[in-house]
Amino acid sequence: MTALAAILARRIAAMGPMTLADYMAECLLNPDHGYYATRDPFGAAGDFTTAPEISQMFGELLGLWLAQCWLDQGAPRQFVLAEIGPGRGTLMADILRATARLPGFSDAARPHLVEASAHLRAVQRQTLGDRPVVWHDRIEALPQAPLFLVANEFFDALPIRQFQRAQRGWRERVVALDGNGALTLALAPATGFAALDHRLADTVPGDIVETCAAALPIVAEIGTRIARHGGAALIVDYGGWRSRGDTFQALAAHRPVDPLAAPGQADLTAHVDFEALARAADPARVSPLVTQGALLERLGIGTRAEALAQNLTGEVLASHRAAYRRLTHPQEMGNLFKAMALTQATAPLPPGFAP
Repeated sequence: MTALAAILARRIAAMGPMTLADYMAECLLNPDHGYYATRDPFGAAGDFTTAPEISQMFGELLGLWLAQCWLDQGAPRQFVLAEIGPGRGTLMADILRATARLPGFSDAARPHLVEASAHLRAVQRQTLGDRPVVWHDRIEALPQAPLFLVANEFFDALPIRQFQRAQRGWRERVVALDGNGALTLALAPATGFAALDHRLADTVPGDIVETCAAALPIVAEIGTRIARHGGAALIVDYGGWRSRGDTFQALAAHRPVDPLAAPGQADLTAHVDFEALARAADPARVSPLVTQGALLERLGIGTRAEALAQNLTGEVLASHRAAYRRLTHPQEMGNLFKAMALTQATAPLPPGFAP
């Protein structure tokens, strides 16, 4: 039993079962034993690999996407260039490099990273070198200005709650103790949840619906700022439109593991409900939802991949082509990951999202 498992078991024994959201928050963010507080989880040596770590092409294209949105909105003279959940800083580094030669963009951009982990901030500073970046604990601390923001694999790590449809109402799935004192999933008594009334029409008893309350104020803040000041946000994550089914999962050393087996030692995630994000983004305009593969292809990743391949041979060339496939192919990340953009209602539809 991990140190955090023992702490959680004592808490449950004293106070009763805990929600899945509380369990995830402790496992990921506990200041002494939490997953993000104690390690660098990214890359081949970590527990999972994100798109920016797979290939520079991902960050380059997202940077050019932001730059085109900036141009389409009249190239504001000063703006906030932000990333939430910036990982190792690789994506922001690629964005800044890809946009460095666009006249006026670098001079107008004020890079900001929203990152709560002191450990990851140190990693990001090493990645970004002497670039003038400002860190914040919360998105509300960003300056009030036109906002051009990217969130890649951020929302999937926010704590979720799970509800199983009953004959009448819903039964919440909670973390409890079994007869041996080990952590286990259990069902709370059936009750009504007004926030899920709209899901009674498209679910049947036994269906599981996930909610992520932590995501909604973050998206609302982004949408409000963009509606007020202008800008654009690009959200890329795995999930779909409207939650249904159990997507709660854990990864350690790039392999699925039991999410209750070693609290604090594995990454915990769940699929993102883009419909809920879209509802929360009002009054910003929400783009159609597209797959990551479709977005990258529309932004020219095929052409970029061929250009980079010209100077590569052997295993390096094979690795490059494998990275391109992993980012775009329907059986890899191409269809599982989705993308959604937020803009002002009067702004042009962003690149890659035309119907």
